[in-house]
Parts: sequence; structure tokens; C-alpha cells
Amino acid sequence: AILEYFGPGAESLSCTGKGTICNMGAEIGATTSTFGYDDSMERYLKATDREDVAEAANAIREHLTADPEVYANPEQYFDQIIEIDLSTLLPHLNGPFTPDLATTVGTMHDKAVNNDWPLKVEWGLIGSCTNSSYEDLSRASSIAQQALDKKLKTRAEFGINPGSEQVRYTAERDGILQIFEKLDATIFTNACGPCIGQWARYEDPANAPKNSIVHSFNRNFAKRADGNPNTHAFVASPELTAAIAIAGRLDFNPITDSLINEDGKEVMLDEPTGWELPPKGFDVKDNGYLEPLADGGGVEVNVSPDSKRLQLLTPFEPIGDQITGAKLLIKAFGKCTTDHISMAGPWLRYRGHLDNISNNTLIGAVNAYNKKTNFVKNQITGEYGGVPDTQRAYKAAGIPTVVVGDHNYGEGSSREHAAMQPRHLGVVAVIVKSFARIHETNLKKQGMLALTFVNEGDYDLIQEDDTFNFVDLDGFSAGKPLTIEVVHADGSKDVISTNHTYNEAQIEWFKAGSALNLIKAQNA
Repeated sequence: AILEYFGPGAESLSCTGKGTICNMGAEIGATTSTFGYDDSMERYLKATDREDVAEAANAIREHLTADPEVYANPEQYFDQIIEIDLSTLLPHLNGPFTPDLATTVGTMHDKAVNNDWPLKVEWGLIGSCTNSSYEDLSRASSIAQQALDKKLKTRAEFGINPGSEQVRYTAERDGILQIFEKLDATIFTNACGPCIGQWARYEDPANAPKNSIVHSFNRNFAKRADGNPNTHAFVASPELTAAIAIAGRLDFNPITDSLINEDGKEVMLDEPTGWELPPKGFDVKDNGYLEPLADGGGVEVNVSPDSKRLQLLTPFEPIGDQITGAKLLIKAFGKCTTDHISMAGPWLRYRGHLDNISNNTLIGAVNAYNKKTNFVKNQITGEYGGVPDTQRAYKAAGIPTVVVGDHNYGEGSSREHAAMQPRHLGVVAVIVKSFARIHETNLKKQGMLALTFVNEGDYDLIQEDDTFNFVDLDGFSAGKPLTIEVVHADGSKDVISTNHTYNEAQIEWFKAGSALNLIKAQNA
């Protein structure tokens, strides 16, 4: 799907606000989310020293948005129209465990009680890539300043991740970060940070207690923020996150609820204010960019063979056009994001070592047959074990494997490891009801088969002891479905048809073993 936002509400949003909305399109499997070029984009480009880009865009402005008749009669041009009245839209908390479970403020209490979600909030976190612009920080800081002025203290821990060094430097220059610090907030580095578990919240996350946190990060899948499966993470705007960090409660409604200050008086928070762009312009002293060598052909990369964190990549061998006897590694049940496929947090220390980080492959995916994570059947031994260990046993025996998944498989972060790791371990194909587009492309780039069921009901035909034979892979071509014979343990068979979106260039990636292999061969 392609989502296009338009109308007076869309035009009223800042450029960075539009960026946040487009970022979230990935969570519903959108191929692209877009706004037409407008004044807010021009202002942002000029404010970030890209006036030449703004002028070039202005020269063709009418071509960077839809024609007037499209917006005047949208039902004639779009498959579906969804109208959102921003003047009546209330703040939302989304979660836990998925960013598409929405609850309006004012209705959270009963919902949380009925679902046994902890009402006490332990952390409020603002920042990362999605809600960390100067505007976001300035609006959240207006809430923090109110807390200081009205003698309120935060009842939850409070953390801030500026979106870049330019944002951090400018926010510090303008006193924004100091406001947060006066409220005892922790200013984290300009990085992903807690959004992907890059902080030491728990020494033993697997056995950490049940709790709730609220953050303005874009994703809140299980274990993502801190490795704790019991952390209920809720997504909110930076302003609402700040308010809830002050209140310390998940069911706090800043529109109607009052708080008791240190003098014992009831006070209420006012509507947040802020700046779309810094009044004094952006500034930065060191943006951290290092210019590469003009010719890097003579650079030699030396990595110790004993390193646990770095490993030179070995090119993947082509899978070939004859896949028979492939075993089912896992049939994933329900949501299977890139966090389920390749967890972040402490595992990121191994992101430069493909073999070591592959030990987290699919450990978060739910096995459809027993509803457990990291517990699948090894068809060689008949025993159950972890997904990486089971897959390594198949690889050692020279047996290819298949992963089966549900809808929007690979949703979430666009981390390449979620495709590289299964490929490294010997998975040859991923067959699902539907893909998140970026992950689908990543699988293609690694020389794997990314396939979808022609008939989604065929997902239910897949059994735990199945073997897969690819019938017509030798005729792999753009637009042509692939046929797979599925052999069950009792000897019975089902023949299923699968679709794919490979074009001829991407099929060449598959034949070469990966896109990188093909590029290397073409430049030899």
C-alpha cells in the first residue's frame, strides 16, 4: 500500500511531524507514505542549510504534489479514503507490545485494569529517530518547565535522546536540555539508545519484573526496549510522554486530571507550546562526519580471527534452482517483526560478527505448534531446542530449511541482519501471508526466496514435520508463481502455489547468491 496524506490538517503539520507519520507507515506494511511538497518542507530545507534543494524543489513545486483535481475529488483517484479530523483527535497511548493498539487518554484506566497492564509508569523516554526533532524537544520541554514552575517532580524516571548532534547542540544552546536536567532527566547520547535496548536497565532482563514504560519511540515490541518480556511499553507523543513521566501513571489524562505539587496544591498542566524550527537557527560544532578516502581500493581491513565482535564476511554461495528435501525450521504464529527475527539490545555488540549474532535468529518468534518462543522441533533427532541450535544442526547436515510466517512478516526496524542471519545459517526460503516491504527486499538482496501464499489458507496446511520440494524453481522468472510440494510426515502431500515480486534484476541477485555478489562480479 502507498499512503498519501493531504488536506488542511496535513498542511498544518511541520516537516519533522510529517516525517514521524511517514516513519510509522512501516508498522502497517506500507510501501511508501508521502505528503505533497509544501511550505513546511521548504522552511525545513532552508533551516538545515539546504537552500539549493529548496530552490530546486520550488522550481518544480507543482509536480511534487498531486494535481488540484485529485485533492478536490479524492474518491476518484484513491482506492480508500480515511478522513481524520485533527481538531477532535485526542492524544493516544499505543501498546503494549505493538504500535497499532491504540487507546485514547481518558479511557486507559479501565482498559489497563481489564488487561492487567501495570498502571504505575517506571520510565518516560523521549527521542530516538522518530520523535526527537527540535520541535519535539521544545514542546516536551514546555511541559517540563511547567512542572518546575508549578513545583511538580517526575514520579517516573525520565530520559531524553536528541535526534542528532545538530539537534542536541542547538537544544543545549537554547536551554532546552537544561530544563529537562532541572527535572532530573537523563540526557542520553544521540543514538537509538533505549529504543533498541542500548542501555543497562536490568542486569538480568529475562527475570526482570512486570512494569510499564511510556516512550515516543516508534516501536514497542516485546523485549525491544530492555530485553525484559514483562515490560509493557506504550508509544505516545513527546508531550504526552513528558506529562505521564511527571504523573507516573499510565491512566493520567493531562486534559482533565490534576496533580498534587510539593506544597500539597492541586495543579494542572497547560497545553504544550514549542517551536517548529529554532528561532536562532540550527548550529553544530562537530557533526561527527568523517570524509572517506577518495580511493579506498588500497585499504586493508585486519580483523583478529579471535574477535568475538568483528568478523569478515564470506560471500554467500548461490542457493541454486534445485531445492528438495528442505525442512521446516519454524512456522511463526502472529506478529513476527525484525525484533523477533534478530533482537537488538545486548545482541548489538555482535552486529559486526555475523556468526555470533546469528545465535539470536528467530528466538523471539512464536512457534505456531506449541505457542512457545525459541523452542522448535529438530526433524533430524525428533527433539526440541532453540531455533539457532536447531538450524545449525540442519546446516551441519547439509539440509536446507524454510521459514513460514503470518501477515506483515518482518515489520519494524529495517535491520539487514534479520535477513543475513537466516541466510548465513542455511534458510533458503521464507513463505508468508504477506511481507513488510523493506524486509522482503532485504531477503532478496541476500539471495533468498521471499514468497507469499497465493491462497493464504495454505498457511494452515503446513505441519510441524513437513518437507518442501520446489517443483519449478528452474523456471524462476518475473511474474511467474512458484510451485512447492509439501510432504507431510505420513507421506501425504499438498501442492501449494506461491507468488513473488522479484523483477529480472532481483532474480539475478538470487542466481548470484546475493546482490553484493553480483555487484562484485560486475565490477571485477
